[in-house]
Amino acid sequence: MAISDRLSEWGGLPTFDFPQLEEELPESLPADDAVAWRISVEEYYDAEAGRWAATFARFAEAVDLSRVRSLVVGVWPEVNDEGPTEVVEALVAAADRLPALRALFLGDMTYEESEISWIQNGDVTPLLKTFPRLEEFGVRGGSGLVFPPQSHETLRRLVIETGGLSKEVVRGVGDCDFPALEELDIWLGVSWYGADTQVSDLEPFLTGVRLPAIRRLALRNSEIQDEVAAAFASAPVVARLTELDLSMGTLGDEGATALLEGQPLTHLAKLNLHHHFISGPVAGHLRETLGKRGVEVDLTGSHESANGSANARRFVAVSE
Repeated sequence: MAISDRLSEWGGLPTFDFPQLEEELPESLPADDAVAWRISVEEYYDAEAGRWAATFARFAEAVDLSRVRSLVVGVWPEVNDEGPTEVVEALVAAADRLPALRALFLGDMTYEESEISWIQNGDVTPLLKTFPRLEEFGVRGGSGLVFPPQSHETLRRLVIETGGLSKEVVRGVGDCDFPALEELDIWLGVSWYGADTQVSDLEPFLTGVRLPAIRRLALRNSEIQDEVAAAFASAPVVARLTELDLSMGTLGDEGATALLEGQPLTHLAKLNLHHHFISGPVAGHLRETLGKRGVEVDLTGSHESANGSANARRFVAVSE
Protein backbone atom coordinates (compact mmCIF):
# COMPACT_ATOMS: atom_id res chain seq x y z
CA MET A 1 0.00 0.00 0.00
CA ALA A 2 1.21 3.48 -0.82
CA ILE A 3 -0.23 6.79 0.33
CA SER A 4 -2.22 7.75 -2.73
CA ASP A 5 -4.56 10.35 -1.25
CA ARG A 6 -3.96 13.60 0.56
CA LEU A 7 -5.61 14.21 3.90
CA SER A 8 -9.31 14.88 3.55
CA GLU A 9 -9.56 16.55 6.95
CA TRP A 10 -7.39 17.72 9.80
CA GLY A 11 -8.41 19.18 13.10
CA GLY A 12 -12.01 18.24 12.40
CA LEU A 13 -12.14 20.45 9.30
CA PRO A 14 -12.15 19.48 5.60
CA THR A 15 -8.91 20.26 3.79
CA PHE A 16 -8.73 22.92 1.09
CA ASP A 17 -5.78 23.41 -1.24
CA PHE A 18 -4.73 27.04 -1.24
CA PRO A 19 -3.75 28.03 -4.81
CA GLN A 20 -0.07 27.67 -5.56
CA LEU A 21 2.04 30.52 -6.89
CA GLU A 22 1.43 29.38 -10.46
CA GLU A 23 -2.35 29.56 -10.02
CA GLU A 24 -4.73 32.50 -9.91
CA LEU A 25 -6.65 33.17 -6.73
CA PRO A 26 -10.36 32.41 -7.11
CA GLU A 27 -12.93 35.15 -6.68
CA SER A 28 -13.87 33.69 -3.31
CA LEU A 29 -12.23 31.43 -0.76
CA PRO A 30 -13.71 29.42 2.10
CA ALA A 31 -14.23 31.15 5.41
CA ASP A 32 -10.94 31.53 7.24
CA ASP A 33 -11.95 29.21 10.07
CA ALA A 34 -13.98 26.69 8.05
CA VAL A 35 -11.23 24.54 6.50
CA ALA A 36 -7.82 23.04 7.08
CA TRP A 37 -5.72 25.06 4.65
CA ARG A 38 -3.21 22.97 2.70
CA ILE A 39 -0.17 24.94 1.55
CA SER A 40 2.23 23.33 -0.89
CA VAL A 41 4.64 23.96 -3.74
CA GLU A 42 3.97 22.38 -7.12
CA GLU A 43 7.12 20.44 -7.93
CA TYR A 44 9.36 19.08 -5.21
CA TYR A 45 12.32 18.38 -7.45
CA ASP A 46 12.86 21.79 -9.06
CA ALA A 47 11.09 24.19 -6.71
CA GLU A 48 13.37 26.99 -5.62
CA ALA A 49 14.12 27.66 -1.98
CA GLY A 50 11.73 30.22 -0.62
CA ARG A 51 8.74 29.17 -2.71
CA TRP A 52 6.86 27.60 0.19
CA ALA A 53 7.46 30.71 2.29
CA ALA A 54 6.32 32.86 -0.63
CA THR A 55 3.15 30.79 -0.97
CA PHE A 56 2.51 31.18 2.74
CA ALA A 57 3.03 34.95 2.47
CA ARG A 58 0.45 35.02 -0.32
CA PHE A 59 -1.88 33.00 1.89
CA ALA A 60 -1.41 35.49 4.74
CA GLU A 61 -2.50 38.32 2.45
CA ALA A 62 -5.58 36.46 1.22
CA VAL A 63 -7.02 35.28 4.54
CA ASP A 64 -7.32 36.56 8.09
CA LEU A 65 -4.58 34.55 9.84
CA SER A 66 -6.03 35.37 13.24
CA ARG A 67 -9.04 33.14 12.46
CA VAL A 68 -7.20 30.17 10.91
CA ARG A 69 -7.74 27.04 12.99
CA SER A 70 -6.02 24.31 10.97
CA LEU A 71 -3.03 24.17 8.63
CA VAL A 72 -1.70 21.30 6.51
CA VAL A 73 1.76 21.56 4.97
CA GLY A 74 2.19 19.65 1.73
CA VAL A 75 5.31 19.57 -0.43
CA TRP A 76 8.17 21.92 0.36
CA PRO A 77 11.11 22.66 -1.99
CA GLU A 78 13.61 19.82 -2.52
CA VAL A 79 11.69 17.65 -0.08
CA ASN A 80 13.80 14.59 -0.90
CA ASP A 81 17.02 16.47 -0.16
CA GLU A 82 16.13 19.23 2.30
CA GLY A 83 14.20 19.23 5.54
CA PRO A 84 11.32 21.60 6.32
CA THR A 85 13.47 24.40 7.76
CA GLU A 86 11.83 26.95 5.46
CA VAL A 87 8.38 25.84 6.59
CA VAL A 88 9.22 25.80 10.30
CA GLU A 89 10.83 29.22 10.17
CA ALA A 90 7.91 30.76 8.28
CA LEU A 91 5.34 29.37 10.71
CA VAL A 92 7.35 30.31 13.80
CA ALA A 93 7.74 33.86 12.47
CA ALA A 94 3.97 34.12 11.97
CA ALA A 95 3.00 32.59 15.32
CA ASP A 96 1.70 35.83 16.85
CA ARG A 97 -0.60 36.21 13.84
CA LEU A 98 -2.02 32.69 14.27
CA PRO A 99 -3.60 32.81 17.76
CA ALA A 100 -6.48 30.48 16.79
CA LEU A 101 -4.32 27.71 15.30
CA ARG A 102 -5.19 24.40 16.95
CA ALA A 103 -4.21 21.77 14.36
CA LEU A 104 -1.07 21.42 12.24
CA PHE A 105 0.13 18.61 9.96
CA LEU A 106 3.56 18.58 8.30
CA GLY A 107 4.27 16.51 5.18
CA ASP A 108 0.91 15.68 3.60
CA MET A 109 2.21 14.12 0.37
CA THR A 110 1.07 11.29 -1.86
CA TYR A 111 3.54 8.73 -3.18
CA GLU A 112 3.48 10.57 -6.52
CA GLU A 113 4.76 13.69 -4.77
CA SER A 114 7.23 11.84 -2.56
CA GLU A 115 7.42 8.34 -1.17
CA ILE A 116 7.05 8.48 2.60
CA SER A 117 10.56 7.19 3.28
CA TRP A 118 12.13 9.66 0.86
CA ILE A 119 10.81 12.71 2.69
CA GLN A 120 13.70 14.49 4.39
CA ASN A 121 12.60 15.82 7.74
CA GLY A 122 14.22 17.64 10.64
CA ASP A 123 13.52 18.98 14.11
CA VAL A 124 9.80 19.71 14.15
CA THR A 125 9.48 20.47 17.85
CA PRO A 126 9.93 24.27 17.49
CA LEU A 127 6.36 24.18 16.16
CA LEU A 128 5.12 22.67 19.43
CA LYS A 129 7.08 25.20 21.46
CA THR A 130 5.80 28.12 19.40
CA PHE A 131 2.14 27.09 19.43
CA PRO A 132 1.38 26.23 23.09
CA ARG A 133 -2.37 25.96 22.41
CA LEU A 134 -2.02 23.42 19.62
CA GLU A 135 -4.34 20.44 20.08
CA GLU A 136 -3.44 18.25 17.09
CA PHE A 137 -0.02 17.77 15.54
CA GLY A 138 1.04 15.35 12.83
CA VAL A 139 4.17 14.74 10.81
CA ARG A 140 4.93 12.37 7.93
CA GLY A 141 8.40 11.11 7.03
CA GLY A 142 10.99 9.60 9.37
CA SER A 143 14.25 10.29 7.52
CA GLY A 144 16.13 12.92 9.49
CA LEU A 145 13.23 13.42 11.88
CA VAL A 146 14.24 14.85 15.26
CA PHE A 147 11.91 14.93 18.27
CA PRO A 148 13.61 15.78 21.57
CA PRO A 149 11.52 15.53 24.76
CA GLN A 150 8.87 18.22 25.09
CA SER A 151 6.20 19.39 27.48
CA HIS A 152 2.90 20.54 26.04
CA GLU A 153 -0.20 21.22 28.09
CA THR A 154 -2.96 21.16 25.45
CA LEU A 155 -1.90 18.63 22.80
CA ARG A 156 -4.64 16.00 22.47
CA ARG A 157 -3.52 14.15 19.34
CA LEU A 158 -0.05 13.30 18.03
CA VAL A 159 0.50 11.40 14.77
CA ILE A 160 3.91 10.34 13.41
CA GLU A 161 3.71 8.48 10.09
CA THR A 162 6.89 6.86 8.76
CA GLY A 163 8.21 3.94 6.77
CA GLY A 164 11.10 3.74 9.23
CA LEU A 165 11.45 5.52 12.57
CA SER A 166 14.62 5.73 14.63
CA LYS A 167 14.66 4.71 18.26
CA GLU A 168 15.96 8.19 19.14
CA VAL A 169 12.65 9.67 17.99
CA VAL A 170 10.67 6.95 19.76
CA ARG A 171 12.58 7.59 22.97
CA GLY A 172 12.17 11.34 22.57
CA VAL A 173 8.41 11.04 22.25
CA GLY A 174 8.34 8.59 25.15
CA ASP A 175 10.09 11.12 27.38
CA CYS A 176 7.62 13.90 26.55
CA ASP A 177 5.08 15.18 29.05
CA PHE A 178 1.69 15.38 27.33
CA PRO A 179 -0.90 15.50 30.12
CA ALA A 180 -3.83 16.16 27.74
CA LEU A 181 -2.87 13.65 25.04
CA GLU A 182 -5.78 11.34 24.23
CA GLU A 183 -4.54 9.85 20.95
CA LEU A 184 -1.02 8.75 20.04
CA ASP A 185 -0.39 7.17 16.63
CA ILE A 186 3.14 6.10 15.69
CA TRP A 187 4.14 4.19 12.53
CA LEU A 188 7.38 2.38 13.40
CA GLY A 189 8.25 1.09 9.92
CA VAL A 190 11.05 -1.23 8.82
CA SER A 191 14.80 -1.49 9.37
CA TRP A 192 15.54 -0.93 5.67
CA TYR A 193 14.37 2.66 6.17
CA GLY A 194 15.95 3.21 9.56
CA ALA A 195 13.61 1.58 12.07
CA ASP A 196 15.68 0.22 14.95
CA THR A 197 13.19 0.37 17.81
CA GLN A 198 13.07 -2.50 20.28
CA VAL A 199 10.21 -3.28 22.65
CA SER A 200 12.27 -1.89 25.53
CA ASP A 201 12.17 1.53 23.82
CA LEU A 202 8.37 1.44 24.02
CA GLU A 203 8.24 1.12 27.81
CA PRO A 204 6.98 4.70 28.43
CA PHE A 205 4.00 4.04 26.16
CA LEU A 206 3.29 0.66 27.76
CA THR A 207 3.19 2.15 31.26
CA GLY A 208 1.50 5.39 30.17
CA VAL A 209 2.97 7.27 33.13
CA ARG A 210 3.37 10.50 31.14
CA LEU A 211 0.11 9.97 29.27
CA PRO A 212 -2.60 10.20 31.92
CA ALA A 213 -5.36 11.07 29.42
CA ILE A 214 -4.51 8.52 26.71
CA ARG A 215 -7.50 6.68 25.23
CA ARG A 216 -6.35 5.58 21.77
CA LEU A 217 -2.86 4.17 21.38
CA ALA A 218 -1.51 3.04 18.00
CA LEU A 219 1.94 1.50 17.60
CA ARG A 220 1.66 0.12 14.12
CA ASN A 221 3.13 -0.42 10.65
CA SER A 222 5.92 -2.40 12.30
CA GLU A 223 7.98 -5.45 11.41
CA ILE A 224 8.18 -6.30 15.14
CA GLN A 225 4.39 -6.31 15.55
CA ASP A 226 4.30 -9.72 17.26
CA GLU A 227 6.70 -8.51 19.95
CA VAL A 228 4.74 -5.28 20.37
CA ALA A 229 1.49 -7.22 20.77
CA ALA A 230 3.08 -9.52 23.35
CA ALA A 231 4.20 -6.48 25.34
CA PHE A 232 0.66 -5.07 25.36
CA ALA A 233 -0.63 -8.35 26.81
CA SER A 234 0.53 -7.16 30.23
CA ALA A 235 0.98 -3.40 29.68
CA PRO A 236 -0.60 -1.24 32.43
CA VAL A 237 -1.76 1.38 29.92
CA VAL A 238 -4.23 -1.01 28.30
CA ALA A 239 -6.73 -0.73 31.14
CA ARG A 240 -7.18 2.98 30.31
CA LEU A 241 -7.65 2.56 26.57
CA THR A 242 -10.82 2.53 24.52
CA GLU A 243 -8.89 1.63 21.34
CA LEU A 244 -5.70 -0.35 20.80
CA ASP A 245 -4.30 -0.20 17.29
CA LEU A 246 -1.69 -2.75 16.18
CA SER A 247 -2.58 -2.57 12.50
CA MET A 248 -0.54 -2.31 9.29
CA GLY A 249 2.31 -4.51 10.52
CA THR A 250 3.48 -8.11 10.48
CA LEU A 251 1.21 -9.38 13.25
CA GLY A 252 0.74 -13.14 13.17
CA ASP A 253 -0.50 -15.95 15.39
CA GLU A 254 2.21 -15.43 18.00
CA GLY A 255 1.22 -11.85 18.75
CA ALA A 256 -2.50 -12.46 18.45
CA THR A 257 -2.32 -15.43 20.83
CA ALA A 258 -0.37 -13.34 23.34
CA LEU A 259 -3.17 -10.79 23.29
CA LEU A 260 -5.78 -13.49 23.85
CA GLU A 261 -3.86 -15.05 26.73
CA GLY A 262 -2.94 -11.75 28.39
CA GLN A 263 -4.97 -9.27 30.39
CA PRO A 264 -8.67 -8.82 29.57
CA LEU A 265 -9.41 -6.69 26.51
CA THR A 266 -13.20 -6.77 26.72
CA HIS A 267 -13.34 -3.17 27.95
CA LEU A 268 -12.02 -1.93 24.59
CA ALA A 269 -14.40 -0.38 22.11
CA LYS A 270 -12.04 -1.37 19.28
CA LEU A 271 -9.03 -3.57 18.62
CA ASN A 272 -7.57 -2.69 15.23
CA LEU A 273 -5.51 -5.47 13.63
CA HIS A 274 -6.06 -4.49 9.99
CA HIS A 275 -3.36 -5.82 7.60
CA HIS A 276 -2.25 -8.94 9.43
CA PHE A 277 -0.85 -12.45 8.98
CA ILE A 278 -3.07 -14.24 11.49
CA SER A 279 -4.33 -17.70 10.55
CA GLY A 280 -8.02 -18.42 10.21
CA PRO A 281 -8.42 -20.41 13.46
CA VAL A 282 -6.71 -17.73 15.59
CA ALA A 283 -8.67 -14.96 13.87
CA GLY A 284 -11.83 -16.91 14.65
CA HIS A 285 -10.80 -17.20 18.29
CA LEU A 286 -10.34 -13.42 18.43
CA ARG A 287 -13.81 -12.86 17.04
CA GLU A 288 -15.31 -15.41 19.41
CA THR A 289 -13.54 -14.10 22.50
CA LEU A 290 -13.78 -10.37 21.91
CA GLY A 291 -16.29 -9.74 19.14
CA LYS A 292 -19.10 -11.40 21.02
CA ARG A 293 -18.27 -9.30 24.07
CA GLY A 294 -18.91 -6.07 22.22
CA VAL A 295 -15.37 -5.28 21.06
CA GLU A 296 -15.06 -4.17 17.44
CA VAL A 297 -12.21 -6.35 16.13
CA ASP A 298 -10.88 -5.20 12.77
CA LEU A 299 -9.34 -8.21 11.04
CA THR A 300 -9.64 -6.89 7.51
CA GLY A 301 -6.63 -6.99 5.23
CA SER A 302 -5.81 -10.63 5.94
CA HIS A 303 -2.77 -12.07 4.18
CA GLU A 304 -3.71 -15.66 4.85
CA SER A 305 -2.62 -17.82 1.93
CA ALA A 306 -4.91 -19.94 -0.24
CA ASN A 307 -4.13 -23.11 1.75
CA GLY A 308 -5.37 -21.49 4.95
CA SER A 309 -2.04 -20.66 6.57
CA ALA A 310 -0.59 -17.23 7.12
CA ASN A 311 1.70 -16.04 4.36
CA ALA A 312 5.31 -16.74 5.36
CA ARG A 313 6.56 -13.57 3.68
CA ARG A 314 5.40 -10.76 5.91
CA PHE A 315 5.50 -7.08 5.11
CA VAL A 316 4.21 -3.85 6.59
CA ALA A 317 1.52 -1.82 4.88
CA VAL A 318 3.63 1.29 4.26
CA SER A 319 7.41 1.34 3.98
CA GLU A 320 8.58 3.16 0.86
